[in-house]
Amino acid sequence: MPDIRDYLRPDVVARISRLDLVARLVVEGFITGLHQSPYHGFSVEFSEYRQYMPGDPIRNIDWKVYGKTDRLYVKQYEEETNLKAYLLLDVSASMDYGSGGLNKFQYAVYTAAALAHLMLRQRDAVSLVAFDTGIRNYIPPRSVGSHLHTLLHALQEATPEGADTDLARAFHDLAEQIVRRGLIIVLSDLLDDPQTLLSGLKHFRHRKHEVIVFHIFDPREQDLAFDRETRFVDLESGAWVATEPWHIAPDYQAHMDALIDRFRRECRESLIDYVPLDTTHPFDTALFNYLAKRKRLM
Repeated sequence: MPDIRDYLRPDVVARISRLDLVARLVVEGFITGLHQSPYHGFSVEFSEYRQYMPGDPIRNIDWKVYGKTDRLYVKQYEEETNLKAYLLLDVSASMDYGSGGLNKFQYAVYTAAALAHLMLRQRDAVSLVAFDTGIRNYIPPRSVGSHLHTLLHALQEATPEGADTDLARAFHDLAEQIVRRGLIIVLSDLLDDPQTLLSGLKHFRHRKHEVIVFHIFDPREQDLAFDRETRFVDLESGAWVATEPWHIAPDYQAHMDALIDRFRRECRESLIDYVPLDTTHPFDTALFNYLAKRKRLM
C-alpha cells in the first residue's frame, strides 16, 4: 500500500476517479507531511465552540461543556466563522490542455477540492465561483460539513469550454458583488491580456480582500520542449499554426519568463500572493500557501 503522502503526487491522483476520495486523501497526505516537516505553527484542527464573551446570548452556552471543563463556551454558528473564502475556478477552454497525466483543468479541480476539504475542516466558509468571460456558476459560502458535497458535485460537473476569455471582466464583476472582506483564491492559467487581468486582481485588493493566485500551467507551455514539427491549436478560437518548436523555443521561453516575472512583480506590489504551479507539482504547495495566508489573516 502506498504511503499516504503519495496522494500529493498528481500522477497518483490521476488514477483516482472519485473526487471526494481525491480531496480526502490529498488533505490527509498533506497533514501527514506537514507533521513531519519543518512547517510549524499551522493548526489543521477546528473547534465548534468559542469562549463565552460578555454580551453573548446565554442560550448559546453549552452547559455540558461547562460541566466538564468548568469554563463557559458558546456554540459557534456559521455567520461567526473565522473566514469566508472564495474559490475562483477558470473554466475557459484553454484549461483543457495537458501534455500527459492531469491537464490544467483537472489539476485545478483537484486542487480546489482539496482546498475546500481543508477549509471546511478549519470551519471556514467556502464559496465556489466558475468563470470564463463572466461568472458561470456561483455557490455561496457556507461552513457546514455537508457543504463539501455541494462543492464537489459542482466541481465534478464543471467543464472547460467557450470560445473566448475575459478573466478581468469576471474579476471586476465578482469584486463588486462580494461585500464582506474575505480570501479570494484564483485557480487559472491566466491566459488573457496581462494588463487587464492584473487590473481585475487589483480590484479585489481595492475592496480589501486578501488574494492568492495559483497560476496553473502545463510544463510544455513553459519550455516548449517538443522534438518534432508540431501544430499548435488555440483551444478557444480554433486558430492553428505549424512550426518546428526548437527554432522558436528560446524566444518563447524568454517571453514566458518575462510574463511570469511581471505577474510576480505586480502581484507582490499589490500584496497579492502569486504562486506558479505546473501540473506536475505536488498539491501541498497550494495547501501550504492557503494555510500561510490564513494564519496571517487571523
